[in-house]
Amino acid sequence: MKHLILLALCCFTITLQAQKKADKSKQTKTQEFVIDSSKVRTLHKTVKALYEVVSAEKEQNRNWKQFKYLFYPNAKLIASGLNQDDKYKAKYLTPDEYIKNSEKWLKMNGFIEQEIHRTVNTFGNIAHVFSTYQCFHSKDDKAPFMRGINSIQLINDGNRWWIVNLFWTQETEEHPIPKAYLPRKKK
Repeated sequence: MKHLILLALCCFTITLQAQKKADKSKQTKTQEFVIDSSKVRTLHKTVKALYEVVSAEKEQNRNWKQFKYLFYPNAKLIASGLNQDDKYKAKYLTPDEYIKNSEKWLKMNGFIEQEIHRTVNTFGNIAHVFSTYQCFHSKDDKAPFMRGINSIQLINDGNRWWIVNLFWTQETEEHPIPKAYLPRKKK
């Protein structure tokens, strides 16, 4: 009888240790993201944070809390492009809808978006940023699979910058990015 009790205690202890290991493994796999309020103090930091938060290698999670923190209440993300009838359309999304529509694809394929040129116009507490981007599936990729321009409207409420609208379109053969919105070639 003593041996059965000892055997049961050993099995119970081993099971607890295995459960602790599994819990610890889960904790490291599901990274806990936090909001960094310093990333919205300047216009430059806010735009930089936008690119950082959507960019990650395949199977890596994004900090969607930080992503949503960048946007003003009722902000819109507006994708534009050709539909099936070869007519340009605009698709309006909230930050939550963008996450819902994009999260799986971004994680499955990897998506690294880099800003390569920027023009900024400001007046008072509003700003318009025309930001040229290129996209890769991985940091190791040699050539981008896509390029385009983000048109970003922002407002400063006296404490921080907020993205009010993010409107973008991709480069096509018919509509290449104009030289004025590309980095200058080094001589």
